Amino acid sequence: MYEASFQSLKNFQCPDWFRDVKFGIWSHWGPQSVPMCGDWYARNMYIQGTDQYEYHVRTYGHPSKFGYKDICALWRAENFDPDALMEKYHRAGARFFVAQAVHHDHFFNFQSKYNRFNSVDMGPKKDIIALWKGASEKWHMPFGITEHLGASFWWWHPNKGADAYGPYANVPYDGNDPAYRDFYHDNYEHVPKNGESEEWVWLTQNKAFQEYWLKVMKEIIDQYHPDLLYSDSSLPFSQSENADDDAYQVGLEAVACLYNASEKLHGKNQAVYTQKNRSENICKVGVLDIERSQLHDIYSEPWMSETCIGGWFYDKKAKYKTPRHILDILIDTISKNGTFLINILQRPDGTIDDEAEWILDELAKWFAINGEAVYGTRPWRVAGEGHASVIIDGFREEQVAWDDDDFRFVQKEGKLYAYIMKSAGRKNAAITSLCESEQVRSVRLLGHGSVDFRQYAGILAVDLPETLPTEYANVLEISF
Repeated sequence: MYEASFQSLKNFQCPDWFRDVKFGIWSHWGPQSVPMCGDWYARNMYIQGTDQYEYHVRTYGHPSKFGYKDICALWRAENFDPDALMEKYHRAGARFFVAQAVHHDHFFNFQSKYNRFNSVDMGPKKDIIALWKGASEKWHMPFGITEHLGASFWWWHPNKGADAYGPYANVPYDGNDPAYRDFYHDNYEHVPKNGESEEWVWLTQNKAFQEYWLKVMKEIIDQYHPDLLYSDSSLPFSQSENADDDAYQVGLEAVACLYNASEKLHGKNQAVYTQKNRSENICKVGVLDIERSQLHDIYSEPWMSETCIGGWFYDKKAKYKTPRHILDILIDTISKNGTFLINILQRPDGTIDDEAEWILDELAKWFAINGEAVYGTRPWRVAGEGHASVIIDGFREEQVAWDDDDFRFVQKEGKLYAYIMKSAGRKNAAITSLCESEQVRSVRLLGHGSVDFRQYAGILAVDLPETLPTEYANVLEISF
């Protein structure tokens, strides 16, 4: 049994399932999808001058009259079919699934005794998390849950404000209504005073809210027994990277609860906790998560890269990533000992749009050819070779301009898989990372078959067919 301490939780061992699945799909979905106007709507609709504030006022009315509580009542999820979606996701290559339980907007996608603003008691009148879990189990896919509640108390303080100018100047937003204080939070301590600039807090030090967060985490764990629990933050609730057990006690207790529940269910812990603080001490309690970015090189421990095909909530204006871009991120991630998770956007009714369908179809075609070079693989001696690389700079995710010398590597069962990152116009491939002692016996192009090769002077030269199996990254299976 785990105790709520760093000393105890550093004994965490990442389960094999997480290292083997490599690719998962995420439903980052809730009432903020209703306006179809992008991420952080529940916050920005209360900040005069933002695009989402202007959209809200002109679409629904002023937030003193029609607030976020009223947006929640509009969410119906009337065409939500988790079984049909999970079949698409599995065919598209996903081998684990993750669902958002609560975003910063404090709306729960599950039945709760602690929050009346939940998807069973209002809005959809459905237990969204339970339905997702049931669908994932039909495909034998590990099931994860994401919580974004930790930041909610600070994040949502703009609902306590009022317009600074215009016809509703100084009229309080509905977050000030005592009848809804349980939903909007009693978070006046985070509201800037007397023209002060906003202080970025993210994880509040309000003890009552911290205790509430822990109760909700235990409720989620007890009801749904997730295989993965993700916090959209560092381990709650310290602001410091080097604090002791006391500063992180609430978070440590939640992680210990997760692991002990899994141990009780499976005989040993099979659960994974992910968070975003990169300090070594904190990473040891679970798995490092990196949002919209990757790592420079192979990481000694398993980690997770997560992103979205567009924004985090459905946005009619959003530009989507191409299948090539998605696959490039996947390949670069697994070459560095990571697992990749991507959000497929849903409209408020629960459906996905035509472009998302097309992306899934393209992924399905690619995985049908190259899946064996993804699932169950481990990093090789080096992550790759070539002069091009992903940009590691905050949330930047530009498509990499790969060249003929760019490869990424993974290994499995004694075989080396070399990803040819640039496929267009290729007639051959030359790999320079093999040692002299690694004598190649055969080379197979996945989706095609055996190909001719020559090995000399530290270079493996491979002849490629006139037509490659896929327009995206192709894979060479190298046997020694």
